[in-house]
Amino acid sequence: MLSSIPRIYPLLGLCGGYLVVLFFNPIRLALRDGLRCILRFKRIWLTFVLLGFAYSVFQFATFTPLRGMADLDFSQVTAPGSWDWPAFVEIWREVPLPTLEGVAGIFDNATTTYPLSIVAAVLLLINWRGLHGALVRALGKRYGFWGYLIYFVLLISALATLLKPIAFWRLPEWGTSAPAAKLLQISATVDAVAFIFEYLFGVYIQVYLITVCLAWIKGLSFGEEDLFRFAMRRFSYVLEWAGIVVIVGTLIVRAPLLLAYFMNVPDVLDYMPGERFIMSMLIIMFCSVQVSLVLHNETLRAAFHAHKEFIRTNLFRFGWFFLIAALHFFFLITCDAIVRGAIADRPVGVIAWKIIYVCARGLITGWLLASWVCLFRQCETRRVNQETWIQSEIRY
Repeated sequence: MLSSIPRIYPLLGLCGGYLVVLFFNPIRLALRDGLRCILRFKRIWLTFVLLGFAYSVFQFATFTPLRGMADLDFSQVTAPGSWDWPAFVEIWREVPLPTLEGVAGIFDNATTTYPLSIVAAVLLLINWRGLHGALVRALGKRYGFWGYLIYFVLLISALATLLKPIAFWRLPEWGTSAPAAKLLQISATVDAVAFIFEYLFGVYIQVYLITVCLAWIKGLSFGEEDLFRFAMRRFSYVLEWAGIVVIVGTLIVRAPLLLAYFMNVPDVLDYMPGERFIMSMLIIMFCSVQVSLVLHNETLRAAFHAHKEFIRTNLFRFGWFFLIAALHFFFLITCDAIVRGAIADRPVGVIAWKIIYVCARGLITGWLLASWVCLFRQCETRRVNQETWIQSEIRY
């Protein structure tokens, strides 16, 4: 009997249930204000689209090389009904972990920054818009002598980011004049060090976008360069928490992979899902620490205390936000897994779907990030039930 039911009815039921959850939940005001925020400042979601598009181009160029113009056959996408569409039971294992990582990214670093991190490293080193100087001053003021040590680590990782494409680009040619194992060890080391800058650049982007949301909430006015420098100063406060995430991530994720190039580490890849799960849960467990450090001049200890109080008084609302964020990433990643399975090795289909997917993910991520900032401010100021809690919009 179930097989005789038209597919349109379950789809309509799914869409109806989604709309009920979206419009009749306890945090609908924060979701509404988050949408208003990204409509006013499109840079919030377009930033994620830009970074996602750059990474997708890099992935496509690296792992899906075109053999000729014959591969660009647009008839590949004109008859999707003839594709072999996988069922959900065939792809469901690919969904839970990326969904959890997507939700965790809202509270930490929501995007992959490579290869645009190379451009960011160049701009930082040439002191674009005074950001290099602002970083040095902020670190020195915030951490004293230790600030210059942190700056040195950032500088080394930025240089590694610049060397990373060179190392991988020249690797095949160097393989003829040096042992392959040695070259792999060098490239893996460069990649591990570059990860620090790539991650922290992503955190800075997150801090910048949170400050944009905060400016909209409070109706503040900023010049563009002032906003960049303000985000850099706030970044120096977030750096303590980001450093903990970097250290934990390096110890349980990056270090085992790097050691595998120097010694025999059996089944190192088998532990990756568990390690990624631990990292995601760590970030979700301390979800408000980052935004608290961005919005307040406080120490990491004070941020942990504020997080404890936030969870104690707002666990119900945070649970709803987590549920809605997970729901959106679940649907998005499920669609991605199904479509990729159906597209298979059709390059035109891959390109078309990547464009759609990157835009959809950027829009959802930007909306959820803005909604999270709005929800945090609502909970913080005890104005959850107030319909018009934002009085004016930013103009600059």
